[in-house]
Amino acid sequence: GHHLEDSTHIADEVVAGGFTWSKLHLEASGFHGREPDENRWHIEVGGMDSWSGRVTVAPAKDWIAQYSLGHLHSPEALHSGEDVLRQTASVSYHHHWHTHSLDALALWGRNHTIGSSENANGYLLEATAHLGKGSEAPHALWTRIENVDRTTDLLGASAPPEEAVVGRVQAWTAGYAHKIYSNRWSVGELGGQFTSYNTPSPLRSLYSDHPLGIAGVLNIHLGR
Repeated sequence: GHHLEDSTHIADEVVAGGFTWSKLHLEASGFHGREPDENRWHIEVGGMDSWSGRVTVAPAKDWIAQYSLGHLHSPEALHSGEDVLRQTASVSYHHHWHTHSLDALALWGRNHTIGSSENANGYLLEATAHLGKGSEAPHALWTRIENVDRTTDLLGASAPPEEAVVGRVQAWTAGYAHKIYSNRWSVGELGGQFTSYNTPSPLRSLYSDHPLGIAGVLNIHLGR
C-alpha cells in the first residue's frame, strides 16, 4: 500500500518548507519524481519536476489528521509517459493510560493516472497496544489490515504495456512481542507475526488463492 499512501513515496532532489500556527501545520515540497531503479547503490539525480503539499491538524488531545496531494512526473521507468496525481488522508490516535498505551491509524491513498480514468485506491487500518507500565510494558500486540488495488506490473513478463488495476488484495496481520530484557540504555523485544492474504483471480496463477507469511521479530530500542 505504500505505493499509494505516501504523497511522494521515494523522492530525490528535495526542497521542502513548512509553517505551523497553533494546531495547524502546512507543508510543501518540490522534488524529482522518478523513483529509484533496481541499482540501489547510487543516488538518482534529475530536475525538480514534481511537487506535493500537506495540511495537518491536531483537533484534540491524542488525535492528528492530515491530507496530502502530490503531482509525480513520470515516477515509473516502465511507464515513463505517465504522470500520477496522488492523494492521501489519515487519522491517527494515541492514548496512554496508567499501565497501557494504544496507537492506531486509519489511512486512505489514491493514485490517479493523469490523462486517463485509471484510479488505484489503498486502505489501511493498524494499531499497536503496549500492555504494562510505560517503557516497562512487557507485552506488545499489533494488527494491520490492508485492502489495496494492485496493477498489472505484478503479472511479470505477461504484463501489458499499459499499467492498469487488475484487482484488490487484502492482507490481515497479527503480531505479538514480549520484552526479553531492559537496562539503562536499551530495551529488547522478541516475537513474531502472521499475515494472510486474499488474492484476486487474475493473480492467483502466480500467487495462489491465499498466500501466507510468517516473520520473526527482534526489536531493540535504544534509550528508555
